[in-house]
Amino acid sequence: MDWHGEGISVMEMSHRSKAFASIAEKTRDDLRKLMEVPETHEIMFFQGGACQQFSAMCQNLLGEGFPQGANYVTTGTWSEGAVKEAKKFCDAKEVTNNKGTKYSTVAPHTEWDIKPDASYFHFCQNETIQGFEFHDFPWEVIPEGQLVCCDMSSNFASREVDWAKFDLVYVGAQKNIGPAGLTIVILKKALFDRPARKDVVLTSHYQLFSKAANMFQNTPSCWAIYMAGLNIAYMLEQGGLAKMKERAIERSTMLYDYIDSSEGFYVNVVEKQYRSRMNVPFLVKDSDDMAKKFVAEARENGLIELSGHRSVGGCRASLYNAMTVEGVIALVEFMKGFKERNM
Repeated sequence: MDWHGEGISVMEMSHRSKAFASIAEKTRDDLRKLMEVPETHEIMFFQGGACQQFSAMCQNLLGEGFPQGANYVTTGTWSEGAVKEAKKFCDAKEVTNNKGTKYSTVAPHTEWDIKPDASYFHFCQNETIQGFEFHDFPWEVIPEGQLVCCDMSSNFASREVDWAKFDLVYVGAQKNIGPAGLTIVILKKALFDRPARKDVVLTSHYQLFSKAANMFQNTPSCWAIYMAGLNIAYMLEQGGLAKMKERAIERSTMLYDYIDSSEGFYVNVVEKQYRSRMNVPFLVKDSDDMAKKFVAEARENGLIELSGHRSVGGCRASLYNAMTVEGVIALVEFMKGFKERNM
C-alpha cells in the first residue's frame, strides 16, 4: 500500500514517475538476467495479449523496400491465428499445417513448402491447446536472410533460448511470467533501423517505443509489470532458468509416464518428440462423458482447471512454472484412483 515510502501503491503512481521507472527498469534487468538476453536484443513491454503481435510483426517488419511476404508453420490454434492475421497484411505462406494429424505430429521439414522470397519466418514454440512443442526446431529450413519470429508465450522461462537464432520473440506474460495484460517483445536492436509500414498503429510501433521515455509510448500495464518483476526475481532466487527447466522436465515426465502406462485408459495423442512440457492434453477412455466426469470429480478433490479447451474437448493439465511437483503427484494419484473406479 506504500511503495518504498512514496505514500502510494504501485496502482496509484504515475507511469511517468521515477518510482515506476525504477520498477520497470528492474523488471527488464532481472528478465535479461533470467533469460540471458544479450545486449544485441532489446526487451520491450506492451499492453494486451500476444495476439496483438500477430499484426504488429507485419506492420513493423514489412516496410517499404522489403519482401512483402512471410512463412508460417502451423502446429495448432495460436499459429493458425497468427497466419490468419498475417494474411490481412501480406502474402503469408503456410509452409505446413498439421491439422490433418489432429496436431499430433508435423510433416518432415523436407516436405515443407517454403517461400524463398519472404521477409520473415514464423513459428509458435509451444501450442497450449494441442500440447505441441518444438524442442529441436529444424533451423536448416529457414532461407538465408529471413528474420526468425517466434511466439514463446506458453513455454518462455521454462527453457533456455539461443538468442542468436531469433530476431523477434513475443510472449504473453500470463503463463510463466505474471498477470494477463502484459506482453513482452524481445527483438534485435538492429530492427529499430528497419522502416515500418506507413500504416503501423501507434501502440504497436516498435521504433517509436524504442525512442520513448523508458520505452513506453503509451500508458503501460503498470501493475502487471510490477507483479511480473516480483515473479522474475523469485525465479532467480529459486535457481533461475536451469531450475525452472529441471522442474518442467520432472513434472511433465511424471505425468506422461503415467498416461503411457495406463493401458489406454488415458491417452495423449502427440508424438513423443513434440510433447509439450507445459500443457498435457489427454483423453479419458476416449469418451467426452468420461472426461466430464473426470473433471467434476477432480474438482471435488481440489484439482481444478483440468477441462480441455472448448475447441478440442477432453482434459488438459497445464504445468506452468508455478505448478509444484507435489501438485502433479496429487493429480497422478487421483488419476490412478479414477481409473480403478471406472474400468
